[in-house]
Amino acid sequence: MFGYLGLAVTSLLSSALFLPFPLPVLVFTMGANMNPLLVALIAGLFSTIGSSVKYLLGLGGKELLEKRYEKEISRVRAAFEKYNFFWWIFAVSLTPFPDDPVSIFCGMVKYDFKKYFTALLLGRLILYVIVSFSGYYSISIIVNIIKITT
Repeated sequence: MFGYLGLAVTSLLSSALFLPFPLPVLVFTMGANMNPLLVALIAGLFSTIGSSVKYLLGLGGKELLEKRYEKEISRVRAAFEKYNFFWWIFAVSLTPFPDDPVSIFCGMVKYDFKKYFTALLLGRLILYVIVSFSGYYSISIIVNIIKITT
Protein backbone atom coordinates (compact mmCIF):
# COMPACT_ATOMS: atom_id res chain seq x y z
CA MET A 1 0.00 0.00 0.00
CA PHE A 2 2.74 2.46 0.91
CA GLY A 3 5.38 1.02 -1.39
CA TYR A 4 8.99 1.99 -1.04
CA LEU A 5 8.34 4.75 1.49
CA GLY A 6 6.45 2.32 3.73
CA LEU A 7 9.30 -0.15 3.44
CA ALA A 8 11.83 2.54 4.41
CA VAL A 9 9.83 3.63 7.46
CA THR A 10 9.13 0.05 8.53
CA SER A 11 12.78 -0.95 8.12
CA LEU A 12 13.94 2.07 10.10
CA LEU A 13 11.47 1.66 12.96
CA SER A 14 11.73 -2.11 13.25
CA SER A 15 15.51 -1.84 13.56
CA ALA A 16 15.62 1.27 15.76
CA LEU A 17 13.05 0.10 18.28
CA PHE A 18 13.07 -3.15 20.16
CA LEU A 19 10.11 -4.48 18.20
CA PRO A 20 9.91 -8.11 17.10
CA PHE A 21 8.99 -7.40 13.47
CA PRO A 22 9.78 -9.97 10.74
CA LEU A 23 11.41 -7.61 8.26
CA PRO A 24 12.75 -10.43 6.03
CA VAL A 25 9.16 -11.60 5.45
CA LEU A 26 8.19 -8.10 4.32
CA VAL A 27 11.26 -7.87 2.06
CA PHE A 28 10.44 -11.30 0.57
CA THR A 29 6.86 -10.26 -0.16
CA MET A 30 7.72 -6.83 -1.52
CA GLY A 31 10.54 -8.28 -3.62
CA ALA A 32 7.96 -10.50 -5.29
CA ASN A 33 5.77 -7.55 -6.24
CA MET A 34 8.21 -4.67 -6.77
CA ASN A 35 11.75 -4.11 -8.03
CA PRO A 36 13.69 -6.62 -5.88
CA LEU A 37 17.00 -4.76 -6.08
CA LEU A 38 15.43 -1.48 -4.97
CA VAL A 39 13.55 -3.28 -2.18
CA ALA A 40 16.84 -4.82 -0.95
CA LEU A 41 18.70 -1.50 -1.09
CA ILE A 42 16.00 0.37 0.83
CA ALA A 43 15.59 -2.33 3.47
CA GLY A 44 19.34 -2.72 3.90
CA LEU A 45 20.10 0.97 4.21
CA PHE A 46 17.23 1.94 6.48
CA SER A 47 17.57 -1.08 8.77
CA THR A 48 21.27 -0.24 9.17
CA ILE A 49 20.42 3.36 10.04
CA GLY A 50 17.87 2.06 12.55
CA SER A 51 20.38 -0.25 14.18
CA SER A 52 22.73 2.71 14.56
CA VAL A 53 20.30 4.05 17.16
CA LYS A 54 21.15 1.04 19.29
CA TYR A 55 24.85 1.74 18.78
CA LEU A 56 24.25 5.24 20.13
CA LEU A 57 22.32 3.77 23.05
CA GLY A 58 25.33 1.60 23.85
CA LEU A 59 27.59 4.61 23.49
CA GLY A 60 25.51 6.37 26.14
CA GLY A 61 25.69 3.32 28.39
CA LYS A 62 29.46 3.37 28.03
CA GLU A 63 29.59 6.42 30.25
CA LEU A 64 27.94 4.50 33.06
CA LEU A 65 30.28 1.54 32.82
CA GLU A 66 33.50 3.25 31.87
CA LYS A 67 34.27 4.58 35.34
CA ARG A 68 33.86 1.20 36.94
CA TYR A 69 35.23 -1.09 34.22
CA GLU A 70 37.69 1.15 32.39
CA LYS A 71 40.47 -1.48 32.12
CA GLU A 72 38.14 -4.22 30.92
CA ILE A 73 36.57 -2.00 28.26
CA SER A 74 39.96 -0.95 26.93
CA ARG A 75 40.99 -4.64 26.72
CA VAL A 76 37.82 -5.53 24.83
CA ARG A 77 38.35 -2.59 22.48
CA ALA A 78 41.91 -3.79 21.78
CA ALA A 79 40.62 -7.32 21.16
CA PHE A 80 38.11 -5.93 18.66
CA GLU A 81 40.92 -4.45 16.63
CA LYS A 82 43.27 -7.41 17.04
CA TYR A 83 40.75 -10.08 16.00
CA ASN A 84 39.15 -8.01 13.24
CA PHE A 85 35.69 -7.59 14.77
CA PHE A 86 34.52 -6.08 11.47
CA TRP A 87 34.00 -9.55 10.00
CA TRP A 88 32.12 -10.74 13.06
CA ILE A 89 29.66 -7.83 12.76
CA PHE A 90 29.36 -8.60 9.04
CA ALA A 91 28.61 -12.27 9.75
CA VAL A 92 25.96 -11.41 12.35
CA SER A 93 24.28 -8.98 9.97
CA LEU A 94 23.99 -11.70 7.32
CA THR A 95 21.47 -13.52 9.50
CA PRO A 96 17.82 -12.55 9.91
CA PHE A 97 18.23 -12.62 13.69
CA PRO A 98 18.16 -9.41 15.74
CA ASP A 99 21.50 -7.68 16.12
CA ASP A 100 20.53 -5.63 19.19
CA PRO A 101 23.20 -7.02 21.54
CA VAL A 102 25.94 -6.56 18.94
CA SER A 103 24.93 -2.97 18.19
CA ILE A 104 24.68 -2.00 21.85
CA PHE A 105 27.95 -3.75 22.69
CA CYS A 106 29.80 -2.02 19.83
CA GLY A 107 28.63 1.31 21.17
CA MET A 108 29.62 0.41 24.73
CA VAL A 109 33.20 -0.40 23.77
CA LYS A 110 33.25 2.58 21.41
CA TYR A 111 34.04 0.50 18.34
CA ASP A 112 34.76 2.69 15.32
CA PHE A 113 31.36 3.79 14.01
CA LYS A 114 32.43 3.84 10.35
CA LYS A 115 33.62 0.23 10.55
CA TYR A 116 30.48 -0.80 12.45
CA PHE A 117 28.15 0.90 9.96
CA THR A 118 30.02 -0.47 6.92
CA ALA A 119 30.07 -4.06 8.21
CA LEU A 120 26.40 -3.93 9.14
CA LEU A 121 25.38 -2.32 5.85
CA LEU A 122 27.29 -4.83 3.71
CA GLY A 123 25.82 -7.78 5.56
CA ARG A 124 22.29 -6.40 5.45
CA LEU A 125 22.51 -5.59 1.75
CA ILE A 126 23.62 -9.12 0.93
CA LEU A 127 20.93 -10.62 3.17
CA TYR A 128 18.13 -8.54 1.69
CA VAL A 129 19.29 -9.03 -1.91
CA ILE A 130 19.05 -12.78 -1.34
CA VAL A 131 15.66 -12.52 0.42
CA SER A 132 14.18 -10.05 -2.06
CA PHE A 133 15.24 -11.98 -5.15
CA SER A 134 14.06 -15.20 -3.52
CA GLY A 135 10.63 -13.62 -3.27
CA TYR A 136 10.83 -12.36 -6.83
CA TYR A 137 11.68 -15.74 -8.34
CA SER A 138 9.72 -18.03 -6.03
CA ILE A 139 6.38 -16.31 -6.54
CA SER A 140 6.45 -17.04 -10.27
CA ILE A 141 7.33 -20.68 -9.53
CA ILE A 142 4.45 -20.96 -7.03
CA VAL A 143 2.01 -19.40 -9.52
CA ASN A 144 3.11 -21.88 -12.22
CA ILE A 145 2.65 -24.81 -9.83
CA ILE A 146 -0.84 -23.60 -8.97
CA LYS A 147 -1.70 -23.26 -12.67
CA ILE A 148 -0.52 -26.81 -13.35
CA THR A 149 -2.48 -28.34 -10.47
CA THR A 150 -5.74 -26.57 -11.30
